[in-house]
Amino acid sequence: MANSPYKKVTHCIFDMDGLLLDTESLYKTIYWNIVSKYGHIYEGELAYAVLGRPERVGAELIINHYKLPLTVSEFQDIYHRMQRELFTDVKLMPGAEKLLYHLKENNVPIALATSSSVDSYELKTVKWKELFDLFHHRVIGGSDPDVQKGKPHPDIFLVAKNRFPDKPDSSMCLVFEDAPNGVQAGIEAGMQVVMVPDPCLPSHLTEKATLVLKSLEDFKPEQFGLPPYKN
Repeated sequence: MANSPYKKVTHCIFDMDGLLLDTESLYKTIYWNIVSKYGHIYEGELAYAVLGRPERVGAELIINHYKLPLTVSEFQDIYHRMQRELFTDVKLMPGAEKLLYHLKENNVPIALATSSSVDSYELKTVKWKELFDLFHHRVIGGSDPDVQKGKPHPDIFLVAKNRFPDKPDSSMCLVFEDAPNGVQAGIEAGMQVVMVPDPCLPSHLTEKATLVLKSLEDFKPEQFGLPPYKN
C-alpha cells in the first residue's frame, strides 16, 4: 500500500450487469432484436450511452434515437418478454465469485448497486442466490424510491453508502463498474472507481476511472489497503 497510487478504502460497492454477471451481451441481443424489426441496427454511441442506465431511461433513449413507433410501456413489455426467454442461464464474470467471497471472509463491508428492477434482479440472480446473499445490502435502483436519479447521477452509490451501519465517508468506498455511466456516477459520489469495461468499449470512455482492468481476476485488493489474497 505504501507504494500504491490509490487511496485506502474500507467499503466496496459493486455494480451487477456486465461486472458480476455476464448479461450485457444479452441486453444487446434484446435491443438489437427490438430495433431490427423497424429496420435499424443497435450499435455505436447509443449502445454506450444506454450501458448502466435504468431500464426506463434506456428505453426512452432507444425510442427517441430511432423514432420507434412504440410507447415506453410497449417497449418494456417486449423487453421483459425477451428477458424471460434469454436470462435463464446467466453466468458469472471471471473473478467475481473469488473477490466477493474474499472480501466477505475478511469482513470488508460490501453492497450491491444495480440499475435493475426487482423483477429483473430476481430473474438474473436465481442461480446465484448464495453469492448475492453475501452483500450486506442490495440497492435495486430501478425499484428503489430512494434512488431519485439513475446513473450517471451519483444517487445509487450514495444510497448504498448510507445503508452501511457505520455510514462511511464516500472517500472510503470503492466502486466496481463496467459502464461509463456507472463510472461517472461513482466519481460524482466522491468515490474511487475500478472499471472492468467491455473489450469493445472505446478507450476514451474509460478515462475517468481510477483504475481500468481487463478482468476482476486482475484486481489486487492490497492496492487499496484491503486484505490481499492468500494465494
